[in-house]
Amino acid sequence: MRAALLCVGKLKERYWREACAEYEKRLTRYANLEVIEVPDAPEPAHESAAAEMQVLRGEGERLLSKLRPDDVVVALAVQGKTYDSVGFSRRLEQLAQRGRVVFVIGGSLGLSPEVYARAEERVSFSTLTFPHQMMRVVFLEQLYRACRIAAGERYHK
Repeated sequence: MRAALLCVGKLKERYWREACAEYEKRLTRYANLEVIEVPDAPEPAHESAAAEMQVLRGEGERLLSKLRPDDVVVALAVQGKTYDSVGFSRRLEQLAQRGRVVFVIGGSLGLSPEVYARAEERVSFSTLTFPHQMMRVVFLEQLYRACRIAAGERYHK
């Protein structure tokens, strides 16, 4: 499977980098995974819808510039569809048959309308909001679990 994790911002803290590196290493048995980071923008000093939209659009443009025309894009979003682990694995197998699957994680303000428009699907791992650094770890663990399920290997329920 060819997959990419496209995200806003770098992992600054060592513990997040180490957790992600562990799952990326485990995933090498199952997938060709590329992690692509784009720079985040500081949150606006004054909370206004216009200022926040400007940040979202800038981050969105940087995200969209990393996508290929034939990528299958999945936005990770609170408002997305939820799956159990087996269902996510099956859906991932379906998407992977069509080409490189790119999962997109936004910054602290989420994703721009343009990124949502480019995505074929929205997937939610919870109705709770997580910091984007934590979501990267959660996503990589779930991707690893989905790959193990697809390979017919044991996984914790």
